[in-house]
Amino acid sequence: MISSDVSGIAADLAANATLLEIAENLGLSPLLDRGMPFTLAEATTAADVAEARILPFLRATVAAGLLEHDAGTGLFAPCAEFAARRYEAGYLSWSLNANRPYIDHAVQFLREPEAAGGQHQRDGRRVAVSSRWIGSRGFYPGVLSEIIHRKPRRIVDLGAGAGALLIRLLTELPNSTAVALDLSSGACAEAEHAGRRAQVDDRLTVVNRSVETLVNDPGPLAGADIVHAGFVMHDVAQTPEVFAGVLRTCREQLSDGGCLVVTDAVPYVNTPGERAFSALFSYLHESSMGVRLPAEEQWCELFRQAGFSDVTSTPLPMPGSRLFVATR
Repeated sequence: MISSDVSGIAADLAANATLLEIAENLGLSPLLDRGMPFTLAEATTAADVAEARILPFLRATVAAGLLEHDAGTGLFAPCAEFAARRYEAGYLSWSLNANRPYIDHAVQFLREPEAAGGQHQRDGRRVAVSSRWIGSRGFYPGVLSEIIHRKPRRIVDLGAGAGALLIRLLTELPNSTAVALDLSSGACAEAEHAGRRAQVDDRLTVVNRSVETLVNDPGPLAGADIVHAGFVMHDVAQTPEVFAGVLRTCREQLSDGGCLVVTDAVPYVNTPGERAFSALFSYLHESSMGVRLPAEEQWCELFRQAGFSDVTSTPLPMPGSRLFVATR
């Protein structure tokens, strides 16, 4: 029998995730990201709907405890635990929504994986948004700390998604420039929009290309002090000769003393707190994406074979994730 405490947690998580996804689709996330009070008029402008339409949603979000409302001033504000609630919701959003094609067409992916992969593809924007929510506490803090203390002048992010990591880095490093590279045109459009919103677009270049193309045209990597790759290298690693070429190209284009910082996953971690999500992550990648995640030592050996002189691996809060740092 499921305890009332556990079922209550599950119900809260499901409700919070749904409300937060609605807020994202209404365009309210920029207001929520500020962590500051906002007016009904600001919410109306952001969502581009009438006050009478947006107000019931804001009231529901207040009733759920995600927002607080000051009746005296009329201001709305994220609750004290808002960042934690959205981080938790990110796992549900990624599992059930970003990967919806793999769930709805599970039989087809097992019977005809190549045909299913061509016919049923994930929504790049949903992947980027849910990854940003998870990343806010699951892997961004570790990556940010690693990169910021090195004070790089030029940063390249491979598989940059909606650009959240680079925008934070550019905010913290006012003398730095950055390149966001991603295969998804939807994610690139979101990154450009986010860069303008954060007023760092003059230092951010968005490139809509695959990582694999860097072998023949390494231009976006030129002069980088840091090359970061967040959960994109496992895709490239499925073609060993291409992956080796990408790693060698990154090393060749890095400035002296520069490093490759890779955030990625290892398969089927069997430790408490990691095993369930790691199992789902590993299975979905293997069964629906045709991706077999390298083991931790395999990752390290691949970096060494590409000529990197020093390689380290550090566990991150997201179950199954690791931070690899490979120095030129």
